[in-house]
Amino acid sequence: MQIKQKKKAKLLYLMDILERKTDEEHSLCANDLCECLEKYNISAERKSVYSDIETLREFGMDIVKTHTPSRGYFLASRLFELAEIRLLIDAVQAAYFIPQKKTRSLIKKISSLVSDSQMEMLNKQVYVDSRIKTKNEQIYYSIDIIHKAIIANKQIKFLYHKKRVLDHYSVSTDEKEFVVNPYALIWSNDHYYLVCNKINYNNLIHIRLDRIKKVALLDSKARHFSQVSNYKNSFNQADYASKLFNMFSGSIEPLELICSDSILEEINDRFGDAVPCRRYDDKHFIIRTDAVISEGLVSWIMQYGSNIRVSEPENLRQSVINRAKETIKSNERS
Repeated sequence: MQIKQKKKAKLLYLMDILERKTDEEHSLCANDLCECLEKYNISAERKSVYSDIETLREFGMDIVKTHTPSRGYFLASRLFELAEIRLLIDAVQAAYFIPQKKTRSLIKKISSLVSDSQMEMLNKQVYVDSRIKTKNEQIYYSIDIIHKAIIANKQIKFLYHKKRVLDHYSVSTDEKEFVVNPYALIWSNDHYYLVCNKINYNNLIHIRLDRIKKVALLDSKARHFSQVSNYKNSFNQADYASKLFNMFSGSIEPLELICSDSILEEINDRFGDAVPCRRYDDKHFIIRTDAVISEGLVSWIMQYGSNIRVSEPENLRQSVINRAKETIKSNERS
């Protein structure tokens, strides 16, 4: 009976062998495949393997027969290409909000989508121990609960942790309970943010996910985002994120900047190619858009020095001037 069951699973084992053991650089002939199947106590002949491969091809697997450097079969294409897997691994490595333990677990899962030899090659290039990562191990659980709340249009509550410097030698952590209406999860500047509305307020806020714990789904219905934002039919995450600088909150106002031609690419990266711009003089151009006027925007402008001038709004221009004066003063020798 057990032998019969194994024969029924033969195609599945063969599929697994081709996925794990073969790629463009590594092929297996019919005899090799028979030997691999023997390790699972499945006896097979070459003719039956040929037939099974044709069945898997009909199923949709891209199994290629090769003659160089040796005769055999290999899986030519997968759900993800090797370069795509590398991009996913790099993203997981770079993400501060994914804890160290979860980072290793995710990389292991992602790597399993390629062959064993490709996985070994990737693992030699993966380094995670030196990366700065959050220690909040609840973040996966938090994401799951928040996602369910957004879909179900329900409120959530959680504990928010914020560090505060007490003196030269100690740091305290303040803990507050929040009840919010959740609308979106946004990844920005290597952090994951919850965009929401705090009850009893009429605006949007965003909170770093690595700073919240003990998220609970409530039975109470969430307030619709149209009551606290300019979005009506759907919450536009891309638009919301594009208006924020370093995820600081503030009022949305028309923004006009005079920029040097030398930072055109940086401006396009920040605002996108669709933002209108026009020539100011032979070395500068002007862009106009709407943005959140905040300390984050001031800091972003300051990094470009004389390559950006604020034309409007006036309050932002003054903030940049004041920040520049403060910077000069703090660096002057007494």
